[in-house]
Amino acid sequence: MTNQEIKCVGIIVKPNHKEAWETACELSEWFTDSGLRVIGKPRAENEVCNVETAETREFKEEVDLIVVLGGDGTMISTARLTGKREVLVLGINYGSLGYLTEFRIEEMYDALNLIFEGSYAIDSRVMLDVEHWRDGEKIAIGRVLNDVVINKAALARIIEIEVELNQQYVNSFRADGLIVSTPTGSTAYNLSAGGPIVYPSMNAVVLTPICPFTLTNRPIVMPDNAEISLKLVNKSEDVVLTLDGQVGYDLQPRDIVKICKSDTSFNLVQPPNRNYFDVLRNKLKWGR
Repeated sequence: MTNQEIKCVGIIVKPNHKEAWETACELSEWFTDSGLRVIGKPRAENEVCNVETAETREFKEEVDLIVVLGGDGTMISTARLTGKREVLVLGINYGSLGYLTEFRIEEMYDALNLIFEGSYAIDSRVMLDVEHWRDGEKIAIGRVLNDVVINKAALARIIEIEVELNQQYVNSFRADGLIVSTPTGSTAYNLSAGGPIVYPSMNAVVLTPICPFTLTNRPIVMPDNAEISLKLVNKSEDVVLTLDGQVGYDLQPRDIVKICKSDTSFNLVQPPNRNYFDVLRNKLKWGR
């Protein structure tokens, strides 16, 4: 993608972060001077910013490049705004970890110029589409960059989740919950629950039980082109389905969660001077 192909830029800003909003205003002027349309979601807090407020549908259909000014949480929420189009995403780190928002603020304009010149590398991350079914009716849909989690409340009993892969019975997991993670999400909740780190370009998802009742129930790595079905078996109160830890739904007994690979990738612009193992060593303190 070159400057001629980029017509509309979306700016996503970490809420209640003064410096990030100031950068958004500065960026808006820079893009506008370059003849580009700039739209934002959510609404800019600074009224002097020349950023149009866009509805979710408009944002999904119009933007060719998204600049994220925030941390990993802001980046994960951006994944829900890409629609079905293959959009470039540039992450500028205004968070604490910056695992996904890899560029430093001082690298921002150099990175944008490389994008407009067409001289950049893309790190395409797998996303998962999720459907929540109840009594044969689809009641909710979503998309995740990190993970799909079924979890019980603090005082609820152990829950039982029946798992199928391409309509083949896998196992019934009795545990505090279950995580279905993308390679991107393998270093998030999955890692904390004892799951493996998966290289981002691997065509795989990880199924990880949370505190399983039987210790032989271990994480499983599955192909990402398969359909995974999760059914809540037992009658347990306060069981929740969460998508990327940001969107949640209550689950009832016999509810089914269907998960499959999304047709759309999350296309991160990759810094030329860093690689995935640099991120593991420096951001996650890997091996220390």
